[in-house]
Amino acid sequence: MAYPPFSEESFLFVQIRTLCQGAPVTCAPDVSVVEAARLMRAQDISGVVVVEQNAPVGVVSVSDLRNLVADAAGVVADRQVREIMSAGLVTVRGDDLVFEAIFRMAKHNIHRLVVLDETGGLLGVITDTDLLRLQTRTPLYLNQEIETAVSIEQLRKVSTRMIAMVSFASRAGADTKSLVQLISHLNDAFTLRIIALLDSVEGIRLPPGAAYLVLGSEGRGEQTLRTDQDSAIVYADDLPPAQLAEIERFSVRLVDALEQIGVPRCPGDTMASNPQWRRSLSGWKELLEQWVTVPKSEHMVNFGMFQDFRTVWGEPRFEAELHAHLLNTLQHFALFFPYMARHIARFPPPVGMFGHIRVERRGEHRGEVDLKKAGIFAVTEGASLLVLENGAVGGSTWDKLDLIRQRRILPAGDVEIVYQAYTSLVQMRLQRQLKALNAGKPPSNYLNPLAIPEVERDQLRHALKGVATFQRILRDRYKIDFIAR
Repeated sequence: MAYPPFSEESFLFVQIRTLCQGAPVTCAPDVSVVEAARLMRAQDISGVVVVEQNAPVGVVSVSDLRNLVADAAGVVADRQVREIMSAGLVTVRGDDLVFEAIFRMAKHNIHRLVVLDETGGLLGVITDTDLLRLQTRTPLYLNQEIETAVSIEQLRKVSTRMIAMVSFASRAGADTKSLVQLISHLNDAFTLRIIALLDSVEGIRLPPGAAYLVLGSEGRGEQTLRTDQDSAIVYADDLPPAQLAEIERFSVRLVDALEQIGVPRCPGDTMASNPQWRRSLSGWKELLEQWVTVPKSEHMVNFGMFQDFRTVWGEPRFEAELHAHLLNTLQHFALFFPYMARHIARFPPPVGMFGHIRVERRGEHRGEVDLKKAGIFAVTEGASLLVLENGAVGGSTWDKLDLIRQRRILPAGDVEIVYQAYTSLVQMRLQRQLKALNAGKPPSNYLNPLAIPEVERDQLRHALKGVATFQRILRDRYKIDFIAR
């Protein structure tokens, strides 16, 4: 396929229909898998759109056929496409822009998108190969570089290009939520590739009966750039000493390797390399109970860090069992919620009644505002608290706010205020970090209100007021002012 010439950035703003040249190759759902395979061979393609009553209903790919043959116990020639096709299509519109297709592929970890016209009819198909031919400076290209890296050093070099890619995507108009989710997706990809290299090159691996968990912002899938490592290990209660030694070796080496590629260590040592953050399943259950039932400051901090744990590698059953245990424990100790709400409210947003933004008065960051402390922390922890109280756990802060709105835990208008405040603060944090990194400086959470345009200063002021509204809601809901000191 011949593509029109695009500048470094302008190609992202091209409508997807521009790439849909020629009629898409389709088949009916009652076609046999053999006919579908012959059609792919004849057209030299890796997938066919399945159409029923003029509407796309699925995709059958080479991998679907391969899985069928591998899993079949007998003859497969009489099987129909509808039996193996991938339904639940991820689609884009023809008038969507290329960058939207790129982020959708990266988010869903897929290789093709079905393109629909204005009426919902089939317009065409675009693949990651189409987009890679168009421009290699994209998240998809970076993801492929990660997956094919053959050494930690090569991964380190690829990692340095992630900053340029995120800057590029930001300039192209990608929204804040998509950017932070993309960063988290790529960080997961780096971690998984390191784990694969440790296994194949150094013979270091996590043994069966264990799982590597990521915590905090990485657990929520909403990282900005170069956030610290926050991780843990959970393992079966009956693992023998030899496998426990393997777990320790794996944990220490993985933390070292992540630091090698540019992911900083946690200053508080909340990492799997620390024996305190490597525990058996029953050990984690006991510790969670202690954090919940003994509401002191240290426990609140540790609980806040751990609660969004997510499995990146190893056995997923531990995550599900710990989530169930956490929710059950909270049901039997309702006093946890007001104590945690008081912990969240200890950092009021630095904005006065008349909109004056209060800044640090001394020290290295004099004249600046810590965006995390000023508002991001309160929203992430507060949203988690509300969904925990309603029997839910996991997901990003945006996901949790959506759930709060859907379940009518708070009025929709209040949720929208908090949603916009959080998005604005994360956007400002990400933009400042990008600016610092591009200037060769370390990224931070600080912002000087006097160094930004008036329109951004108003946006910051409005966001901080939104956080103040959220904290007032938490104070009223949990009667924080009546808790004994």
